[in-house]
Amino acid sequence: MRLINHLKERYAVILSAIGLMLLLCSGLLVTPLLALFVWPDQMVHAPEFAMPAVILAMIGMMLWRFFRIRSFTPLSVQEGGLIVLTSWLIVIVFSAWPLMTILHLPFSRALFESVSGWTTTGLSVVDVEVAGPLILLWRSIIQLAGGAGLAIMMMSALIGPTGIGISKAEGRGDQLVPQIRQSARLVLIIYGTYAVSGVVAYYLAGMSLFDAINHSFAAVSTGGFSTHTQSIGYWDSPLIEAITLPLMFLGNLSFVTAWFLFRGKLLDVSMNGEIRLQAVLVPLSMVLFFLMTTQTLYPHLGKSIRVAIFEVMTAITTTGFSTVSYSQWNSFGINLLVILMLIGGGVCSTAGGIKQFRIYLLGKLVFWEFKRYISSPNAILVRPIWEGGRRVFVDDDQIRQLTVFVSLYLATFATGVLLLCAHGFSLESSLFEFASAMGTVGLSVGITSAQMPDSVLWAEIVAMFLGRLEITMVFVSVFKLKRDAGLMVDVMKKKRKQT
Repeated sequence: MRLINHLKERYAVILSAIGLMLLLCSGLLVTPLLALFVWPDQMVHAPEFAMPAVILAMIGMMLWRFFRIRSFTPLSVQEGGLIVLTSWLIVIVFSAWPLMTILHLPFSRALFESVSGWTTTGLSVVDVEVAGPLILLWRSIIQLAGGAGLAIMMMSALIGPTGIGISKAEGRGDQLVPQIRQSARLVLIIYGTYAVSGVVAYYLAGMSLFDAINHSFAAVSTGGFSTHTQSIGYWDSPLIEAITLPLMFLGNLSFVTAWFLFRGKLLDVSMNGEIRLQAVLVPLSMVLFFLMTTQTLYPHLGKSIRVAIFEVMTAITTTGFSTVSYSQWNSFGINLLVILMLIGGGVCSTAGGIKQFRIYLLGKLVFWEFKRYISSPNAILVRPIWEGGRRVFVDDDQIRQLTVFVSLYLATFATGVLLLCAHGFSLESSLFEFASAMGTVGLSVGITSAQMPDSVLWAEIVAMFLGRLEITMVFVSVFKLKRDAGLMVDVMKKKRKQT
């Protein structure tokens, strides 16, 4: 009986937190209606946003008020994972509502677009040339919100230790300052500064205000949704590309690293393992792209260099903007993009992928292993690494977690690639498309479309979801729910036998 009461108490906290997340997200659904001041003719679509917002708010309010516990209760990472997983699933479904009712998309296609937005992927099945301004703005808003994360939005409105487990479950374990609520608000301030700066810069560069808002939101969230089918290539402007590059880079940075950068702690920034990896990987990839791919495709030297720089940055930061089509690219260029998309961006950032810190740590592990081979048998070897401005020592638990994560990620990636190959797509195209989906990148070689097979569509939906919410945390959360349900059933069976 004590176990049942304990589980009831824990799940009351979980349901209350889910309710608060849904309540906060219901407000997002009405934000596109601000555009009605500019496009009053779109008023006919207002109910398509207002209705799901009201329903979501009612569900959230009931959960929050009914299960609310006055005293703040610390949550484990597994419990935080359940909150994050459930909240994301519900919010994604409600976010697909306007896409179904306004664009008349089938549920699976509307859900795909919603998942792509919230996970900041950018793969799309919507014809942006015929979609109205409310839908285009809604796609960009959910990318901006997805980049920040539901956990950050919730913690900025929450006092107490409850949010720590939620933050870790969403892949944002590092805090800028010790106080959770203050740290979440600082993240939102930094994030908002990125977005506002991008809007101003794009507008001054010649974009319309509407395009500037949409592309700034998509750039800082490393999302990649665009208002034009040619993406950033629509403008063919070196200035607009030059503005997009730092926005993508900032979105790719860990918020902890960005906080050091804003405070002028350049030494702490330079010591960061991710920054050191980027300092080598990005320039090297750009040079290889230019020499092996772009210089033979584009007759003008300036265009070749621009394409090499931009496409490397959009892949490694998992943003998904593009300036050219990949139809004429050679295998070297395509496969190098696949590698960059698998590596992905920084931890605790808006980017996806395996994450640069894990790749950096894998490289260090190889170095330490070689060092162990050539060292004296009696030598004591330490494994120091710089993380978040501090020198830490890697233990066996971290190595085990790293190995499990990378193994699960690559196994899931391989499964998805085989599924795409089974539908008749080439191995090279399948590698590219599934790396883009699972890395939440959004670049495409043409597989993703409104006409793609349902099984491919659902495989990419799962890939985007797992890629955004950290694959191990999703599995752990599901296993916890299954285990707790099993415990409840066992206790109830024992109680019935006693009676």
